[in-house]
Parts: sequence; structure tokens; C-alpha cells
Amino acid sequence: MLVLHYLNNSRSQRILWLLEELNVPYELKVYQRDPKTNLAPSQLKLVHPLGKSPVLTDGDATIAESGNIIDYLLQRYSNNASDDVNTHPSDKEKQEHSFWLHYSEGSFMPPLVAKMVLDKGRAKASPFFVKFIVNKFVDAVMDAYFGPNIAANLEYVERHLIDRQWFVGDALGAADFQMSFPLEAVVARQGRDRFPAITAFVDRVHQRPAYKAALKKAPKYDYA
Repeated sequence: MLVLHYLNNSRSQRILWLLEELNVPYELKVYQRDPKTNLAPSQLKLVHPLGKSPVLTDGDATIAESGNIIDYLLQRYSNNASDDVNTHPSDKEKQEHSFWLHYSEGSFMPPLVAKMVLDKGRAKASPFFVKFIVNKFVDAVMDAYFGPNIAANLEYVERHLIDRQWFVGDALGAADFQMSFPLEAVVARQGRDRFPAITAFVDRVHQRPAYKAALKKAPKYDYA
């Protein structure tokens, strides 16, 4: 049986949602982040050497990395999928889905994660003179690199989603599952008004019965 190794408040949520859309039997094994470090527990290293989540096990196979897991599930377990999930994309659609699968973790997420880490460093800096120096450093790094990259990425995705229901074609597909997590985080942290097309996409995801079913099976998820 499929087993999803699920870490709370992580990329695991999009895989849980996909499993619900595919109507496939699975087991959910939940792991909690360390309350002090916010890192994954060491038990996950028993599943995969990197100790990260999501990880999917399917018999003797261990499948890591969200994009890889999404590809695996859509190729092998699409027979009972919801009617409006595109499980047999055309060659052109496959290429477009592949772009978003790679773009999500290759271009979109890294500067967002870097900003999150820098903001945490800013918040923890003390005493006052250290905090002043850290704030100056973080501001300089954000202004020079991460800030412009984040802005360009968000503008790019916002433009893409204007007048579109889903990322590729007219049906839900691999790109939507992959992009859902970072866009949920964007809406949760930056508010609903700055990027209306992104917000509308996240709302469509959250309204799906399979997504609601996934939420009921998971621990509290901060971005829903």
C-alpha cells in the first residue's frame, strides 16, 4: 500500500490532496516538527537519508521530492481520479506541466525560503546594536537579490493566472498540485489583496472536495 510520510505544515499537504483526488487507498504517517528548531524529526531519516518530507513509499519503492512524487502518482494511480483531473495530458501539456514542476522548486521557492530564514534571523537578533546590524544586512541582501527575484516571480505567476482557472489547459493537473503549496504560503503571508489571480487560484484549490477531505485527515495546516 502507498504510505505518505507527512510532516506538519509542509509540502506534504499537496501530496495528500493529490492522493484524495486520485481516490487511491493510502496510509498516512504523520511526523511533527521540532518545536524549537521547526525542523523535521530524525525519524524521517529512517525513511529517506535526507530526512525530509514528503516521502512516499510504495511497497519496496521510496519516492522523494514533490515533483517526482506527483509524476509517479499521476502515471501509476490515475484510474480512479476525479473526472476533472487531467491524467492524460497531450505532449504540449506535458511539457508545460514539467516546466511548472521544476519552476516551483527551482526558481519560485528558493528566494521565498531565503526571505523566511532571513526574517527569522532578524527577529531573533539581540541586543539592540546587533539587531541594528542584522537589519541593515538583511535589508541589503533583500534589496540586492531576493526582493527583486520574489517580485518578478510573483508578477510572472499572477500574469499567468489571469483569466485562467488552472495552470495548464482547462483541467486540474500536475502543475496545480505542485504550485499550490508556495501560493498558499504567499496568500497567507502577504494577504489576499495584493495578487488577486493567485488568491483566486488558492480559493479554487481550497474549495475542492478532495482538498477539504485531505484537511480532515492531516494535522492543523496553517496555510489553508
